[in-house]
Amino acid sequence: MQEDLSAHDAAPLEADDFRLHRGAIDVPEERPGDFWSIRCEDVHKSFGPNQVLRGLNLGIPEGSISVVLGPSGTGKSVLIKHLIGLLFPDSGDVIVHGKNVQDLKMSELLALRRKFGILFQDGALFGSMDLYDNVAFPLRQHTDLTEDEISEIVLQRLGEMGLAGIEHRLPNQLSGGMRKRAGFARALVLEPEIVMFDEPDSGLDPVRTSLLCDVIQSVHAQHGGTYLLITHDIATARRIGEYIALLWRGRIVEAGERDQIFGSENPFVRQFLAGASAGPLTMD
Repeated sequence: MQEDLSAHDAAPLEADDFRLHRGAIDVPEERPGDFWSIRCEDVHKSFGPNQVLRGLNLGIPEGSISVVLGPSGTGKSVLIKHLIGLLFPDSGDVIVHGKNVQDLKMSELLALRRKFGILFQDGALFGSMDLYDNVAFPLRQHTDLTEDEISEIVLQRLGEMGLAGIEHRLPNQLSGGMRKRAGFARALVLEPEIVMFDEPDSGLDPVRTSLLCDVIQSVHAQHGGTYLLITHDIATARRIGEYIALLWRGRIVEAGERDQIFGSENPFVRQFLAGASAGPLTMD
């Protein structure tokens, strides 16, 4: 994951900068107390003079497909690293399944990370391993399963991704869409409770993006879990997001169910979702 920074992050903040941010993580009245799988509360993170997360408040609902959507350079990749404990906030709290990530001992943090499966932008496959061994790798590293048991899991996951019968191909023999699906298969083999997708549509044409979204929805419907997609692609968010949060300048502008977000009257939300040039979002 590349650092998600931009030149304007170094600029001093003005009181007006966050006038359009709502940043709510309020639980709907009809939902139970364990509504959130992940919560970020007033999270700040800076790298030298660059303020990336600036009091971020975010909730990710348990059991849903959620999307964090926003322009480039708003802190999306930095957010991912906080959720899995690769970075810790300068202040504020990151809470996963009721546990404050920055308070965990290393053994607890490693156990927490095993709750996550991650699909990186390029699939992050090992170039020297064939597809089968790439997907089997986490099982061989983190379990005591026999090779027969591993084979059953790997072939099942590859079949779910539409990759059956090509398990001995190398990554350079696969299309971009196939590499994404292979990375998804590998992210699932340890049966994680939370699956995160870092720009899963990056480098894919609209048709392959649509097909990948279909696979994500199908697998989620079959296995459940909490899915979180990080993207700037509006079509992906509209197609797959059940709960959507818009991130801008290190804070959540607005968050809610898909229809709420796409029907928002917030000027920033309307401009971004319409791809309009006029509005609070500029080239700065």
